[in-house]
Amino acid sequence: MRMIVSTCLAACVVYGQSGTLQSPSAGFVFDQSSQILRRVQGIPGASLIGAGVEFGFPISAATVAPRMDSALVLAADGTPHVFRLNGASAVEIPISGLTAPERAVFSPSGTVAALYSNSSVQVIKGLPDAPVLAATVRVHANSKRRRTASESLAVSDDGAYLLYAAGGPVELIGVAGDSRKLLDAPPGALATFAPGGHDAAVFHGGMLTIFQDVIGAATRRDVQGVNAPSALAFSSDGRTVFVTGERARGISVIDAATGNVVALPCDCAPTTLSAMGSFFRLNELSDGPLWLLDASAAPRLVFIPAKSGM
Repeated sequence: MRMIVSTCLAACVVYGQSGTLQSPSAGFVFDQSSQILRRVQGIPGASLIGAGVEFGFPISAATVAPRMDSALVLAADGTPHVFRLNGASAVEIPISGLTAPERAVFSPSGTVAALYSNSSVQVIKGLPDAPVLAATVRVHANSKRRRTASESLAVSDDGAYLLYAAGGPVELIGVAGDSRKLLDAPPGALATFAPGGHDAAVFHGGMLTIFQDVIGAATRRDVQGVNAPSALAFSSDGRTVFVTGERARGISVIDAATGNVVALPCDCAPTTLSAMGSFFRLNELSDGPLWLLDASAAPRLVFIPAKSGM
């Protein structure tokens, strides 16, 4: 009898408001070849690439929040849209005044989004339930061709600060109008905030610098030996910094308090750290496996088999 009750309770948990059962979802990934945002169905490590999310119109790009509850979607006609996600369902929440972005990023917890376009950043607060366009901030663009390839943009969870680099110094920009140069950096700098506060990490010129309270005392710890990273991100508790290296074919796991580095080899070429709940996606969807980093207390790597014909 206990087993029957437990099974019924589990079924109730996954029973959607639409009255249909939904399988567990480990996240989402954009399928560039078919221009579809697909669900990652099942538990990470035992997952498959699933069907697409229906937005009601063709799309050309989609970026999903770390908690998988909202998405920034670029329609095929170039117009930006914000959607509330609930499993496989998507409900648009209209926001007036949005400009089609060249790049869109979420804050570490997904409560804020930043849309970069034409030397300005639009900041959206109140995600996922009540998003509003809260500010528009001007930034210094890189005038060189393909400038977005050398730009790094991060936004804090309170939506009050940006970290921005465009092939030069890394700037700390307050949406209220204040800004300052955080440090000098050559092209290729990367920056990220920690969840829930203003700790930050910046890769610049062969060094990773971890800041405690970057808007205040900005106490810093420099970590050597991080070579040519492709992305960096904090763990959900802010105690660990993960750094991917496409050339190194692995992930550096760095203790934010001590600077100790542990290498986590991967039979892959990680290019990103896209948060999906307690996991990070390490590469884009392709003909090969999709790799995930389990960012728990004992980090490990899992993979999802290459997508089958759909």
